[in-house]
Amino acid sequence: MSFGQGGPYGPGGSQAPQPSTPDWAALADQSAARNRRRKLLFIGGGALATAAVAAIVATAVVSSGHKDNGGGDSAGGLPTPPDLPSESATPEPTFSNVAPPAPPKPLDIISSARRDKAPLSAGSLFPDKRATKDDRSYTKAASASTTSCSAATQGALGPVLVNNGCRKLLRATFTRDGVAVTIGVAVFDGKAAAEKAKDGYKPNIASLSGGGVPTFCRRTACQSSANAIGRYAYFTISGYTSGKAVTSSDTATLQAGRDVADYTFRRILARGNAQASAEAASAASATN
Repeated sequence: MSFGQGGPYGPGGSQAPQPSTPDWAALADQSAARNRRRKLLFIGGGALATAAVAAIVATAVVSSGHKDNGGGDSAGGLPTPPDLPSESATPEPTFSNVAPPAPPKPLDIISSARRDKAPLSAGSLFPDKRATKDDRSYTKAASASTTSCSAATQGALGPVLVNNGCRKLLRATFTRDGVAVTIGVAVFDGKAAAEKAKDGYKPNIASLSGGGVPTFCRRTACQSSANAIGRYAYFTISGYTSGKAVTSSDTATLQAGRDVADYTFRRILARGNAQASAEAASAASATN
């Protein structure tokens, strides 16, 4: 291979680069342009970052005190719980350690003159126009009261009442279908005296006429009975208003005596009930 003059870089072949002077003005302009772009990018990025921070702060402020989509309060927006009273507004009930007194018993009241103080008369003890028992009714014909207990008796009953301290004798007569019954209630200071008078009973209580009922059971045989409750002893005498004698097998006079005696028992017990109720009400008022 032969080479011409100047070697391989001669005419008609590639020429080697020739050194030349740099264009300093163009380089300076390019550098300045690059600097301007970097500055603009920095400023824009800072603005975007600032906007993002502002958006986060705004979101936090808006979310404060509002519920999220799930219905719960946001973590920073929980309300302050209301203050609760230190003590209940309703006072607690208090209970006394002292037990209330037991209610008075009617039988206890009518067993002692000290407690049995309600007014007592033939009218208050026998206030009804009729004495009833089951389907049987007896019309009240007459009533009377005396402090001379023996004066309202016949036979040996007077001394029995007086010796046991009888204070008063109340009588009432009831009638039904030609049969008459007189009930006599002897009043004593206490239960023991009344029981002794009942146990020592000897005939008879004197029958009481009046109100259409003639004198009866004075000179003929009649039914009689004796009983007691509390400080009261009570006696019956029953017979026919026609004066017919009563036999041992007679059921009409026997039933009439029992019915009126039962009515009298209930009337004396009712007296005790009324006074017991009054005492209980008075005690309740005193404790309130």
